Amino acid sequence: MGRDRDNTPWDPFEKSDRLTGQPTLMEKAQNAIMSQNRQGKALRMGGVAAIILFLYFFVFSGTTTTSIGSIAGGKNVYSSADSPTTKCTRPHDPTKPLVQYAIMIDAGSTGSRIHVYKFNNCGSTPELENEEFKMTEKREGGSGLSSYKTDAEGAAMSLDPLLKVAVDTIPDNYKSCTPIAVKATAGLRLLGDEMSNNILQAVRRRLETAYPFPVVSPEKGGVEIMPGEMEGVYAWITTNYLLGKIGGPDKSPTAAIFDLGGGSTQIVFQPTFPESPAGGMPPPSQMEEGDHKYTLDFGGRTFDLYQHSHLGYGLMSARKALHTLVLENAAAADSTSLSWLDEPIPNPCIAPNATRKVDLTFPNTHTLAGDQSVTMYGPTDSLPAQCRSLTERLLHKDAKCNLAPCSFNGVHQPPLANTFAREDVYIFSYFYDRTKDLGMPDSFTIRELHDLTHKVCSGSSTWESTFDKNAIVELEDRPEWCLDLNFMLSLLHTGYELPIEREVRIAKKIKGNELGWCLGASLPLLEANSGWSCKVREVA
Repeated sequence: MGRDRDNTPWDPFEKSDRLTGQPTLMEKAQNAIMSQNRQGKALRMGGVAAIILFLYFFVFSGTTTTSIGSIAGGKNVYSSADSPTTKCTRPHDPTKPLVQYAIMIDAGSTGSRIHVYKFNNCGSTPELENEEFKMTEKREGGSGLSSYKTDAEGAAMSLDPLLKVAVDTIPDNYKSCTPIAVKATAGLRLLGDEMSNNILQAVRRRLETAYPFPVVSPEKGGVEIMPGEMEGVYAWITTNYLLGKIGGPDKSPTAAIFDLGGGSTQIVFQPTFPESPAGGMPPPSQMEEGDHKYTLDFGGRTFDLYQHSHLGYGLMSARKALHTLVLENAAAADSTSLSWLDEPIPNPCIAPNATRKVDLTFPNTHTLAGDQSVTMYGPTDSLPAQCRSLTERLLHKDAKCNLAPCSFNGVHQPPLANTFAREDVYIFSYFYDRTKDLGMPDSFTIRELHDLTHKVCSGSSTWESTFDKNAIVELEDRPEWCLDLNFMLSLLHTGYELPIEREVRIAKKIKGNELGWCLGASLPLLEANSGWSCKVREVA
């Protein structure tokens, strides 16, 4: 059967005589109109194509595109002579650039810090090659964003010295495709919504108008007060990334992180649940649902993490709470008069024969209402067990547990002894500072921490035979060493319920890179759909 010359698509339901017979007058008219339409459409398409080519070659030539895989002017394969990295000459994934940069600003309460990261994509996971770091200079009243209060523009401009590091470090052809984010901690929240929002908006405006870096979108938390739980999750990413446990071929168990700050402590780990014992009650086969559960997709794998930020259980908060407890115990023992406030008050957590001035504030409805300034002194003979008893009371182990099992203060937590029995546990920040300064190795057991605490609490009579001169200077300069170590011991052993023989690791750096949340928060920015796109340079 012959076909019409206009190449009309074959229709299986069409009658044969409609193709072989002569066209009617109406059909001729329709064919003529269709032929003219086709010609007009072709002309229009050709004109549009010509315009696009003209714009490409004469207007957009030399600009960066919004594709993450087209950074640095589109070049993605190099020779060993001109490669921006010494690791390789082409990316493992051709859709990604060979080298990427990311900028993260940690806007803390005492000051802001910038981290400028350089990564290569030679392997399946970005490899950190270099980190540039700078923090704001100290100034009277503080140098954090929150210190500027109503001066939002001044707060935004306080980041300029930090951003100069990024401008000077990142090559020009990478700047427009280098994402930047600013994450403030709880210090900014204390200003209230209005002042904190004004500062965050001023920071975003300055970044968007004065610098070439694309700012991560508000939906992806580009300039924000970081939720407390994310600090722990990002620190977990940092640690396990640097250990090579996520993002690469290594599928070994991940490490847990315990972070002890001044106002809060965080715990993050990936629990595993054992099979049901024969004839016994079946244990949970997976983690209970709730705010404590965080599902992370990273490097082609999915991780169900347990995380919790215990507000009020940082080291400085614990000191204040313990001194308050000592004072309340004294008030309960002598409620007829408050004249005893003028006398030194015994505190078993102060070093033997040492004194410490303590300032506390109580609510108006309290027996000790108002501001109280007292002097506390340590015992003649050490009382480490009594001190530990006080620190354990701070944990409120008997608080109501709505979702069992709980660790302390009524907070649900899968038991580490069952769901995380052998994997590495890394402890940071004050955990590191208070143990490393006293000569503890990079790895020790909870029992060895107990022994260290006992020796510190025994006082200066035992220090010379145990510690070096630098450690003794530290001990003599801080009368609350016994308190600090007892609280850390109670938190790890009684609170989080780590067995006494469980080994923990202290660290400040891994492979020369700083631990903390900033790197972990920057890594997701290297992926597509992470809330930013390359800035298009204006044509001169």
